[in-house]
Amino acid sequence: MIFSRKAEQIAPSITLAITAKAKKMRSEGIDVIGFGAGEPDFNTPEHIQEAAIKAIKNGFTKYTPASGIMELKEAIIEKFKKDNGLSYNASQIIVSTGAKQCLANAFEATLNPGDEVIVPVPYWVSYPELIKLADGVPVFVETKEEKDFKYTIEELNKVVTDKTKMIIINSPNNPTGTVYTKEELESLANFAKEKDILILADEIYEKLIYGNTKHESIASLSEDAYKRTIVINGVSKAYSMTGWRIGYAAASEEIVKLMSNIQSHTTSNPSSIAQYASVEALNGNSSDMDEMITEFKKRRDYMVDKINSIDGLSCIKPEGAFYVMVNISRLFGKRVDGIEIKDSMGFSDLLLEKQKVAVVPGIGFGLDNYVRLSYATSMENIKNGLDRIESFTGMLK
Repeated sequence: MIFSRKAEQIAPSITLAITAKAKKMRSEGIDVIGFGAGEPDFNTPEHIQEAAIKAIKNGFTKYTPASGIMELKEAIIEKFKKDNGLSYNASQIIVSTGAKQCLANAFEATLNPGDEVIVPVPYWVSYPELIKLADGVPVFVETKEEKDFKYTIEELNKVVTDKTKMIIINSPNNPTGTVYTKEELESLANFAKEKDILILADEIYEKLIYGNTKHESIASLSEDAYKRTIVINGVSKAYSMTGWRIGYAAASEEIVKLMSNIQSHTTSNPSSIAQYASVEALNGNSSDMDEMITEFKKRRDYMVDKINSIDGLSCIKPEGAFYVMVNISRLFGKRVDGIEIKDSMGFSDLLLEKQKVAVVPGIGFGLDNYVRLSYATSMENIKNGLDRIESFTGMLK
């Protein structure tokens, strides 16, 4: 029997695979420290939990409109106005089962077979696969560590063609933590206008910024950028609500209508209970989030300093999200127990075997000279895990 050729070409998520492997080892009693997590290790704030319980008790447990309840759309509209200086109406907002579904809806709503989407390398693991599922073609642009892993117009001009339909801008970025400045975004907005392409702005880590750089939404920079941008966001990262599965998107009415039609035939509405909890997340007290960000900054600072003190490893200091991309290229060619490290998979496998530390190989993000570490884990785990990594590098000959 022949199955879907398109489905057979889709690679599994390497980050989810690493996390699952580490959890399995722990369940077997093995002392594993995992740096793969793409979610905050804090619980959902109490007032958001209470809003969900209240929704259940009030009977808000039925179907909702496929694109989300009006109360949540109004909270999202107010959030965009307050945080980003953006004005949308309800017909320009869609609520989905996580930001990932918003991305899938957006690609399916805008791409035709053969349409090209510009993707930065390193990239979040799901971008290329979601584009391919929508019959698009991911076109990769290498970014450089010395440029903080950011696009340059020179590199973009090398890849743009008459088939280019969209460019992805992920700021703050997963996996690098890079945050684009207003001036850099203005340059990208001008590029998109000149080439007449759509912009997909993935802003899911918007609230998680630790440096002096302020988050800017590219859609707010000009009337043209506003019209051609699909903004993706959600409550998962900022409010520690990954399991609640609520994401949202804002775009032109035409695009959102297409996205809503698609969603109505795939999943229909996201969880009614999670939607009411998300209203409280957006409208309620943000002190828990502020405390989380303060703690993330402490962890980031420790992790960056420690990594840069380990012989053979290096990293830049990320300004946002909760990841560090560690350059391991100086360890290539070294051996432990006769096994040579040749790439990020080899490094990660040996590290897990010898020191029981799980990291995400950079090849999953298109960058084989690196591994990704998440600091969305306790400071105790970070210190212990980095000490083990230092011991591992000391074993290499």
